[in-house]
Amino acid sequence: MNKVILGKTGIVSPQNAFGALPVQRVTEEEAVILIRRAYEAGFTFFDTARAYSDSEKKLGMALGHVRDSITIATKTAAKNGEQLLRDLETSLATLGTDRIDIYQLHNPSFCPRPGDGTGLYEALSEAKRSGKVLHIGITAHRPDVAREAVLSGLYETLQFPFCYLATETDEEIVRLCAEHNVGFIAMKGLSGGLITNSAAAFAWMTRFPNVLPIWGIQHGWELEEFASYMKTPPSMTEELKAVIEKDRRELIGNFCRACGYCMPCPAGIEINNCARMSQLIRRSPSAQHLTPEAVEKMMQIEKCLSCGSCVAKCPYGLDTPSLLRANLEDYKNILSGKTKI
Repeated sequence: MNKVILGKTGIVSPQNAFGALPVQRVTEEEAVILIRRAYEAGFTFFDTARAYSDSEKKLGMALGHVRDSITIATKTAAKNGEQLLRDLETSLATLGTDRIDIYQLHNPSFCPRPGDGTGLYEALSEAKRSGKVLHIGITAHRPDVAREAVLSGLYETLQFPFCYLATETDEEIVRLCAEHNVGFIAMKGLSGGLITNSAAAFAWMTRFPNVLPIWGIQHGWELEEFASYMKTPPSMTEELKAVIEKDRRELIGNFCRACGYCMPCPAGIEINNCARMSQLIRRSPSAQHLTPEAVEKMMQIEKCLSCGSCVAKCPYGLDTPSLLRANLEDYKNILSGKTKI
């Protein structure tokens, strides 16, 4: 298993980390069992966020007894310094720890800097001086914000979407992080569920020695899959290359990454799933997307207000209303039998 050094933080982790967003969907008992099994399998880097409901609490419950052997990264979506310091105290208490290894600003729409009027960076610096935060990071979905954060010299880590559907722009940001000694944490390694071959996703990541992928893990079978890579990491084979090439042909372009930053929708549309239904229904068991509940969610698209709210908030510049309508038309054709899947 390759090891990754997260830039100037000096933090070392197997190139295989645990993303704790999905554990908010399971019970405390299930989460604790899952997270402890991950640690026992060799995972040492765990990423969560204040916004992930009870994810921090579950991590604290599971790993408090091994705190000195792990790295905890969490996030705040605070809009000002005062709120950030409140969030930090909540995270420390919820995680049951006296320090956060990497404290990240959670997808701000701009790159916070000292003196920008928000007080965010000043609060981060204060938290670091006090020892409650060891390293300062930022997460981003917008390439311009990510690039500015790396070049600013203010942030020790960047968390950014990265998978084998990446564009040249995305890969350039990875290279920029390496050049400026900024740790790169890769979210969306399976592109929100569109990538279904974890071995291909994992093998592709190993091409980038400075990238630490965090895999969102909720189920025992998912953990078993990624835990097995600790001992026998997949290498890039011709078969896996073919999988990647096929997916890139089918998926690269105007598709929804399911980041959810367009939500909530004023019309109640579940945009982050409905806008990519054409891919989901063909790349996962279709029955789960054809239940009465699923049909009802898709038909909600007909109530789209064309208000532009989702367009304004999309970090990828998608024409989301058009994407929703196209997915609904395809879905109706599948329901009527005009389109076979």
